[in-house]
Amino acid sequence: MTVESYPPIHGAAVETIARLLEHERLMSLATNRPDGWPQVTTVGYINEGLNLYFVSGRESQKLTNLHADPRVSIAIHSIMEVSGAVGVSMSARAVEVTDPTEVERLNRLMFARWPQVSVYCPATSSVAIIRLKPELICAISAAAGRSKTECFSLGEAASPVETGPDAVSAEARLF
Repeated sequence: MTVESYPPIHGAAVETIARLLEHERLMSLATNRPDGWPQVTTVGYINEGLNLYFVSGRESQKLTNLHADPRVSIAIHSIMEVSGAVGVSMSARAVEVTDPTEVERLNRLMFARWPQVSVYCPATSSVAIIRLKPELICAISAAAGRSKTECFSLGEAASPVETGPDAVSAEARLF
């Protein structure tokens, strides 16, 4: 299946997935090595909505891989259930953030969200900040020992969440 063959993401799914992303801080990141083998590493991240940001050393194999092929796969597992979801996997494209104003803004965001790890905020040119923009997101729920996955493509803005007496909960709309 292609990314376009999945239904577009809707507002309730965006809210639920963003909540899970804000709750966690570690992800498994798979990049493509030059020899074709995947390389998976665990990295800390921050998110803004569904976009993820992480830091990589300029001399790392991970950054070399991303410059050669910006396609990545991501997996995030939550220890506790967040609005029905226990994990997220994504297909995304990586882009280095180079604008100094944007770097400073992201440093402030990281410090506000995770003050205990703020010593890792980028301060020199020896590291790169990478933005991951998802193209496909799969939310994973678990109940009675079984998991269920719901996948969504990302295109234009997500549809708004319905409110009112006939509105369906975010969890029901997600799964």
